[in-house]
Amino acid sequence: MSELVQKIKKHVQDVFKHDATGHDWFHIERVYKMAVHLQLIEGGDLELIELAALLHDISDHKMNGGILNAGGNVAYELLMDYGCSEIKAQNVKEIVDGVSYKGANVEDNMKSIEGKIVQDADRLDAIGAIGIARAFAFGGNKNRPMYLPDSHPELHDSFESYANSKSHTVNHFYEKLLLLKNRLNTKSALKIGQERHNFMENYLQQFYNEWDTIIE
Repeated sequence: MSELVQKIKKHVQDVFKHDATGHDWFHIERVYKMAVHLQLIEGGDLELIELAALLHDISDHKMNGGILNAGGNVAYELLMDYGCSEIKAQNVKEIVDGVSYKGANVEDNMKSIEGKIVQDADRLDAIGAIGIARAFAFGGNKNRPMYLPDSHPELHDSFESYANSKSHTVNHFYEKLLLLKNRLNTKSALKIGQERHNFMENYLQQFYNEWDTIIE
C-alpha cells in the first residue's frame, strides 16, 4: 500500500465512521478488499483501483443531499490536495463518476479495467446477505416502508428518476439488486455474484411466504 493510499484510507475512515445508511467505512473497506482481490485475477493498475475503491462513495447523491455526479470532483480535489498526480486523480474521478448504478434502463459506460473492477466490487457488496442488510438499513434510515404489497417496482429510464425514487425497500430488489448480476463486468466477479444473487432470490421467496402466512 503506497503512502498516498494510506493517507486516503485514513481520510475516508474519518469521514464515514458514523454513517448509518449502509455506506459506512466497513462497506468501503469490503469494496476495497474485493477490488484488490479482483485485481489479482483481472489485472489493472493496483494503486488506481485502491484509490477509486476508497473514494467511490466520497460524495454519493444518497448522502450529500441529492447532488448528482458530485463524487468525481470531490475525489479529484482531495487527491490533488494529498499530492496525487493530475493524471491519476483524473482517472480516479472518471471511475468515481461512473461507478454507481443509475437505473434499470440506463446503460453503464465504464471503459477501463480498473473502473470495471471497482464497479464490480461495489456491486457485489450490494447483493447477497450483506446487500440485503444494507438495503433495509438504508430504507429504515430514510424512513421508507419495508414493503407495500400494492406498490410495484419501476424500471427507471434515467438517473434522475432512479435517484429521486422513494419506493419501499422490497421494490429496490427488483429495481436494482436482482439486476446487478447481469451487469457485472468480470468473470471472477460473476462467479461470486451468482451465489449472492441466488441467496437474494431465496430470501425473497421466504419473505413472501412469511408475509402471507395465516396463523390460526
